[in-house]
Amino acid sequence: MAKRKRLMPITLGTEAVDGGTAPEVRSTAPTTAQPGLTRGFGSVRPPIADVAHDAASSNALAEVTQTLTAARTEGRLIQRLPLHLIDENHLVRDRMATDPDEMAVLRESLRQRGQQTAIEVVALDGGRYGLISGWRRLGALRGLQSESESPVFDTVLALVRTPADAAAAYVAMVEENEIRVGLSFYERARIVARSVDRGVFRSDRLALTHLFAAVSRSKRSKINAFITLVRQLDDVLRHPTALTERSGLALVQALDADAALTVRLAMALAVEPDRDAAREGQIIQGCMAGPVATGDAVTPSQVDPVVAPRPTPMRSAPVSEPEPLCQGLLLRIERDGSLRLTGPALQDQDFVARLTAALRDL
Repeated sequence: MAKRKRLMPITLGTEAVDGGTAPEVRSTAPTTAQPGLTRGFGSVRPPIADVAHDAASSNALAEVTQTLTAARTEGRLIQRLPLHLIDENHLVRDRMATDPDEMAVLRESLRQRGQQTAIEVVALDGGRYGLISGWRRLGALRGLQSESESPVFDTVLALVRTPADAAAAYVAMVEENEIRVGLSFYERARIVARSVDRGVFRSDRLALTHLFAAVSRSKRSKINAFITLVRQLDDVLRHPTALTERSGLALVQALDADAALTVRLAMALAVEPDRDAAREGQIIQGCMAGPVATGDAVTPSQVDPVVAPRPTPMRSAPVSEPEPLCQGLLLRIERDGSLRLTGPALQDQDFVARLTAALRDL
């Protein structure tokens, strides 16, 4: 029978542990474990869990940052900007005047409920912003700022847009006003003319087509008629927005029929520089009725609305000889004054398209 080997006590240094107190064993694992996370022998969670947690947190933060950056770039992030950094004259404004009663209601709404709709701006050099839309809201906030001197009205909620060019900025301004509060026909025509004067568009027709692409064809035609008033009378009219659609179109017809009407209007209006809108309308109607000497009183018959006189028919003239305009294209003036183009160049579709575009630009 094999002899059993006797187990000797463990020797640690010079001391032996023989049934006495066991040596102290220190664990490198955390001593406090979160409920439900203890796994294994004294381990809170495996290291791979920490790595996964950190990676998920980093990805979530990157996704939020990317979303906010995209929203800011695309102009979908509403920001609170200092009111004094907004340049309201960055664009030529389409709205020429505001109704005092409407502005009072708007100011009271902003005072009671705060700003509910953000304005639209574009970033400029030097940390400033140019106003695109929201002219009435900006004016109401500035009025409240000066009245109350409260820091609440020192900022404005805004969407920082990045329009492709100046034309896109003007389109945004016009569309915002068309949706919210419609402009008068004169104001619509005036922004068309001013955008062309600033070089944003090459011609009135192009500006009209781009700025009012969403309106009906008949409405664009009326705006186009009012452009005549802007071009000829903008410097002499003090209350042009008071012109109704009917009275404005009648005045356009009268200007087309009477070349001297513009001069008569300018002279008659200059006599009364402090006139109100009603008096200005009376003077216009009086001049449309016929020549009025400067300084003469306007009679009641001249104040009543009148129909613009029809153009005097042109006298028949002999047909002109065909005149060459360019190679393959001839021009002839017909007996009724119409122009007739003939020649082999009109068979070229590309040439006809370019000719049509040039005539439309005129």
